Amino acid sequence: MKFIDLRRSLMNPHTRRILSMIAAYGVLMLFAFIALYPLSQIITISLRPSDKLLSTSLAFIPEGASLKNYEKLLFETPYLRWLFNSLMVSVVVTFTGVALASTAGYAISRFKFRGRKAYMEGLLVTQMFPATMLLLPMYIMLINLKLINSYLGCIIIYSATALPFCIWQMKGYYDTIPVALEEAARIDGCTPWQTFYQVILPLAAPALVITALFSFMTAWNEYIVAAQVLQDVEMFTMPVGLKMFQGQMQTQWGLYAAGALLVSVPVVVLFLALSRYLISGLTLGSVKG
Repeated sequence: MKFIDLRRSLMNPHTRRILSMIAAYGVLMLFAFIALYPLSQIITISLRPSDKLLSTSLAFIPEGASLKNYEKLLFETPYLRWLFNSLMVSVVVTFTGVALASTAGYAISRFKFRGRKAYMEGLLVTQMFPATMLLLPMYIMLINLKLINSYLGCIIIYSATALPFCIWQMKGYYDTIPVALEEAARIDGCTPWQTFYQVILPLAAPALVITALFSFMTAWNEYIVAAQVLQDVEMFTMPVGLKMFQGQMQTQWGLYAAGALLVSVPVVVLFLALSRYLISGLTLGSVKG
C-alpha cells in the first residue's frame, strides 16, 4: 500500500512539476560550478605570494594572500602597453568588420547581380579552411607588403578571417526584414542611403552587436598570427605578452593568473554594454496589409 501511495504521489502533476524544477536547478548548479571552479582557481593563484600552481589547501583565499602579483604586473611589466595595443587593434578590427559586413550583407540580401551566388558560395568555402592553414601565405603576403612588425598587418589578417562569417550573418538577418519597410520609407521621401541608415540599421541592431562581438573577440584572443607578425616587445598584444611569463625553466604563475583575470575585464565590460541590444528583436507585422 505504501508503494502504491508513493507511486500515486509521484504521478501527481504538482509533485512532478516540483521534481522537474529540482532536477533543472540541480543541472544548472552543476554547470555553474563547472564554469566557475577554474575561475576561482585562477583568482587563488593570482593571490598567492609565490608562483605555486598547485597547493594542498582548499581555501579560496590562500594563506598570506596579497596583491603583489597585480602590483608587479601593472608597474614592473609592459602589461598596460600590451593592453592598449590589444584594445587598439581590436577596436579597429571591430569597426572594420561592422562597416564592411553591414554594407556587403545588405547588398547581397537586396540586390540581384551577376556572380551573387558564386560570391555567397565563396564566403562559405573560406570557412572550410582553418586559420593556421592560411598563416604561411598571409605571412608571405605581409613580407611583400612590408607589413611585418606592424599593427596594420594584424588588422588586415584579422579582418579578412572574420569578414566572411560576419557578412553571411548580416545577410541572413537582412533577409528577415520586410522589404515593405524600405518601400514605405521611399514613399515618405527617404533616399536609399537614408533608408539603409535610419530604417534598416536600427532594426538590425542585434545582428550588428553579434558582428561587433565576433570581430572584437577574433582580434582580442588571437595569438598565433600576432606572435608571427609582431616582433617588438613594446608592440605585443595581450596574448603574446602573457606568453613572456612562461619560460623554459620556470613559469611565473602568479603574474600569468593576474594577467588572465585583468585581460577578461574589457570583454566583460563590452558584453554588459551591448547586452541590452542582444535581447531587442525585430518587430514583424509593423506593416499592415
